[in-house]
Amino acid sequence: MADQAAAEMAKMKVSGGSGRSRKGPEVIYGEPTGTPEEIAAAEAAASTQGSKVAALKAAKKAGDASATDEAIQAEVAILKDLKATADKLKGVIEKPKGAPPKQKGKGGQPAKKEKHENAKAKKETGLGLDATIEDDFGAWYSQVVVAGELIEYYDISGCYILRPWAYSMWEQIKDFFDKEIKKEGVENCYFPLFVSSARLEAEKDHIEDFAPEVAWVTRSGQSELDVPIAVRPTSETVMYPVFANWIRSHRDLPMKLNQWCNVVRWEFKHPTPFIRSREFLWQEGHTAFTNKADADKEVRHILELYRRVYEELLAVPVIPGVKSEKEKFAGGLYTTTVEAFVPATGRGIQGATSHCLGQNFAKMFQIEYENKNGGRSMVWQNSWGCTTRTIGVAIMVHGDNKGLVLPPRVAPLQVVVVTIPNSKLSAEDSKKLNGESPDARSLGHAPSRPHHDSPSVRPSRSLGRSAS
Repeated sequence: MADQAAAEMAKMKVSGGSGRSRKGPEVIYGEPTGTPEEIAAAEAAASTQGSKVAALKAAKKAGDASATDEAIQAEVAILKDLKATADKLKGVIEKPKGAPPKQKGKGGQPAKKEKHENAKAKKETGLGLDATIEDDFGAWYSQVVVAGELIEYYDISGCYILRPWAYSMWEQIKDFFDKEIKKEGVENCYFPLFVSSARLEAEKDHIEDFAPEVAWVTRSGQSELDVPIAVRPTSETVMYPVFANWIRSHRDLPMKLNQWCNVVRWEFKHPTPFIRSREFLWQEGHTAFTNKADADKEVRHILELYRRVYEELLAVPVIPGVKSEKEKFAGGLYTTTVEAFVPATGRGIQGATSHCLGQNFAKMFQIEYENKNGGRSMVWQNSWGCTTRTIGVAIMVHGDNKGLVLPPRVAPLQVVVVTIPNSKLSAEDSKKLNGESPDARSLGHAPSRPHHDSPSVRPSRSLGRSAS
C-alpha cells in the first residue's frame, strides 16, 4: 500500500512543485508533507470512517432507532477531519468545487442514472436493492440482511432479532459442529448467565480486555443491589471455579464441556448485524487435560473443525493460523484462528478462535488434581468459540447486487428449476430444450437465476438464492 501511495504521488507531481491529477476532477497539489506510509494510513482511516457513516445512514433508513441525525452528523464531522488530514499529508492545495464528473456505468450510461433507476424500482415493487457493493458496501449489507428476512432491528442498539431464516442457518452450523465435537467426547452443559463481581474480577489480566464491554445489573425493581452482577461476556470466570470442585484426580481428566448460549458485550463501536453486536449466539468449549501435548492436539483439531464449518458448509475459504502475542486471548498461552477474506472490502475478518490457555487459569482458580504418583499437579486448559458471525461472513462473501446468495448446505429454501416443454414449441425448439440439439445452450440450459413465485413465500424472499 505504501508503494502504491508513493507511485500515485509521483504521478501527480510536476516540475515547479505543483501538479494536477490525470483523471477525474482537477486537484492542485504541492509538496506532500507526509511519508507514503503516513499517507496510506490516513487514507485507510478515512475510508474506514466513510464505511461507518454509510452503514449508519443505512441503519437509519432500515429503522434503527440508534441511528439518529445527531449520531450521523458526529460521524460525518470525524470523516471530514480525517479527509482533511489525508489531504494535508498528500500536499493538496486546492480541491474543485461542485460535483465531480459523472462516472459511466454499465452500457456506457451514467452510473447515477442506473442507481436512480434501481432505487425507483425498489420503491415501486418493494423488491431489490438501491445500494451496490461497489458504491456503498455498508448500505448494501444492511439492506441485504433486512430484505433477505434474516434480521429485524430492535429498539436497543446493537441487539437484533434473528428471523427464522437466519436461525435456520445457525441450526445447520450447530448440528454439524455439535456432532463432530461429541465424537471427541465433548459433553454439552449450561452455566448461568450472570457472574458475580468477585468472580469476574478474580482474573484481572483476563477480564481487562473485556472490562469496557461488560454489562452490569445494578437494580432489582426499585431497589439497588448490594453487589452489582455482571452479564457474562465469556464464561471462563463462571466455569473454572466449578472445575476446581469437580476435578480431584487424574481419573477425572480429560474434562471436555461445551455450551450453546448467548453472551453480552456492550460494544461502543458501531454495531453491525451478525458481525459486531451487543448480544450474540455462540458455542464455547472449555476443556482440561493432564498435559500440554493433549491440549495442543485438541486446539488444532477444533481449529480444523472451524475450517470445515466455513469451507464445507458455508463455501467460504479461510486461512488457519496463530495470532500474534498482542492479539492472543487475554490470559491465554496462545490463540489459533481461521481468517476469512471479504473481496468487496479487501479485508480479512476473524472467523473463529481456538485457544490454549496453558496453566494460567488453573493457577488462578486452583484447578489441580492428584496425579498417578500421588502428587498434586495443575491442569492444562483450552477454550474455543464460534459465533453467529459465521452467517454475516457468508453473506458478505457470496452476496451480490441482486441480493442474498447462500451456499446450498445452509440455505433455508432449496429451489430446483425444472423446464417444462410447451405444446406450442416447434420440433426444433423441443430438441433444444431436451438437449438433443448442438444449440441446446440457447434454450433452457444456460445458467440462470431462479425466481421463486410460490405464494407461500413472501416476495422479498426471492432475494435468496443458492451459491454454486
